[in-house]
Amino acid sequence: MKINVQEIEPYEADGVVYHADTCLPLIDAYKRKKLKFKALARHTYPGDRLDENTVGLNSIGYWDANEPQDWGLDWHRNEGIEFHFLESGSMPYSQENREVLLTPNHLTITRPWEAHKVGNPHIGMGKFYWVIIDLGVRRPHQEWVWPDWITLTDSDLSRLTKILRHNEKSILKTDQRVRDCFKRINLAINTDENGSNASRIRLLINYLLILILDLLNTENIVLNESLTDSSRSVQYFLKELDKNLAENWTIEQMSQSAGVGLTRFTHHCKRLTNLTPMRYLTMRRLEMSKKILKEKNNLTVSEIAYMCGFATSQYFSTVFKKHEKCSPNEYRRLHSIDEALSAYS
Repeated sequence: MKINVQEIEPYEADGVVYHADTCLPLIDAYKRKKLKFKALARHTYPGDRLDENTVGLNSIGYWDANEPQDWGLDWHRNEGIEFHFLESGSMPYSQENREVLLTPNHLTITRPWEAHKVGNPHIGMGKFYWVIIDLGVRRPHQEWVWPDWITLTDSDLSRLTKILRHNEKSILKTDQRVRDCFKRINLAINTDENGSNASRIRLLINYLLILILDLLNTENIVLNESLTDSSRSVQYFLKELDKNLAENWTIEQMSQSAGVGLTRFTHHCKRLTNLTPMRYLTMRRLEMSKKILKEKNNLTVSEIAYMCGFATSQYFSTVFKKHEKCSPNEYRRLHSIDEALSAYS
């Protein structure tokens, strides 16, 4: 099959860039003939191209690994809701702060932009499916918009959406009906030629959603609306901030990037970190500078200051000395001495 990847612009909001996963380790493993792989996809996802009849479905596929593997999908995010299903074997899997070993008939649910990884560090031997549906969501508190070919009744779709958004139970043990549904998905993917199975795939995904709704209705699900309020968006923004500390942030830009108002952003940031937004930003920049000072002896203090988002090296030195009780150069020298003493002990 062709690994046909079409580039698409990542989602960006005032300096924070969200990249949907491109599954590069999977592509590499497939090229090295480490496993069987088949997918239909659009955008940056690998696989044969989906057509306009399934707009909103971004990726559907499986891999089948029947020998020990030397790769994994490290922490990543997807722009849509993602369902994983393990037909056979075992699979190390992590989602947010939970690590589990999936066994046959386990189904996982990953909300838009929720961090997860497959493998610890390597994937297990097994047959593993996925379905990724774009809901037009870039922040947790935004409303979900399902593709128009999802044909559940308004009440069923509303109930499914509410349960999926308002609970943190992300791993379900399924039944034979779900297993059979994924086997049919397997057949539809394998026999598709230029969108010839679009109707069948749409039907199977609708059926899968009905089965998931049945499962969720029978589970002891505790709904928690705080999972979709604006604090969740601020929490996601703060997690991504470390990757963008060099940006010239203002509090207004930070609140805009998180997608909430200035007052609510300040409130949530204080509650989550016990610091005001700008104070939190300064603390993260200082932590980054300390790490670079210890690891990059070839960089000057000025270079480190700019890398960490400080406007001038003088301001950086002033702030650093206030918090660490020594200058950046003194901090670097003291760390070098500590390292030398440790080597002798």
